[in-house]
Amino acid sequence: MEVIAQKRDVQGKGASRRLRRTGKTPGVIYGGNKPAVNIELDHNALYYALKREAFHASVLTMNLDGVKEAVLLRDFVMHPFRVEVQHIDFQRVDKTHKIHVSIPLHFVNADVAPGVKLSGGNVSHIMTELDVSCLVDNLPEFVEVDLSNLAAGHSIHVSELKLPAGVEAVHKGEDSAVVTIVVPRGAATEETAA
Repeated sequence: MEVIAQKRDVQGKGASRRLRRTGKTPGVIYGGNKPAVNIELDHNALYYALKREAFHASVLTMNLDGVKEAVLLRDFVMHPFRVEVQHIDFQRVDKTHKIHVSIPLHFVNADVAPGVKLSGGNVSHIMTELDVSCLVDNLPEFVEVDLSNLAAGHSIHVSELKLPAGVEAVHKGEDSAVVTIVVPRGAATEETAA
């Protein structure tokens, strides 16, 4: 995905406010061996790009006044009640160094999981994204979690996920649970009464 931006010379709260009134969003690019650069982007294009999942978890091509470089979305600030992006941060990436990124988890086959189909359980998502470390070229758009063999009362942990080659999960300490199937209390009593 390509993001088009221009350098921003004026800084400060008042200048940013005037910029937003003209349909632009202030931002910054930092990282790498270069100094931070203040930028401005078209608000509407940016707002609709932020609605796409791939924009948050993939390497983007930043076209800054005709010069292209690889960046990651690091942070953005929304207005408290208006539909407006107030500010956005991008980080330059180096293809020779590993990056640390959160990528979304996609849960599949929940409807055929034995814990749901046979036991009447509910799928409980403990994590919706996973912190990974990898080179830029190996960065996946998402990680798929297959629930087709998950029984009631059991969980899938981070160590059980099938990650693409060159991608490793960054989890602090213990092996955290990602998803589990929980049987509702009322369903258990109905079974024993029958």
